[in-house]
Amino acid sequence: MTPFSETHLPAAPPPAMATMLIHMPPRLIVAFKSIVEAYDNLATLRTEDPGRHLLRLYFAPETAADVEAVIASLAAEFSIERIA
Repeated sequence: MTPFSETHLPAAPPPAMATMLIHMPPRLIVAFKSIVEAYDNLATLRTEDPGRHLLRLYFAPETAADVEAVIASLAAEFSIERIA
């Protein structure tokens, strides 16, 4: 018998992060990043392609609906174009 039972094994790794690729005018990126990251543990924003102003949001799959809602509420004000 091994000294560890199944209850002491590490938990399975979390599911892969979900992502969303968006575009917006560069002058709005800093304000958008501040708003998105003000929502604790909702999403993280990274620049995917600085020359083309492409941004990638990283978030847990279980928060996808919340991320979609935030993006929808800010889309007009920030001229957000969803790429993927």
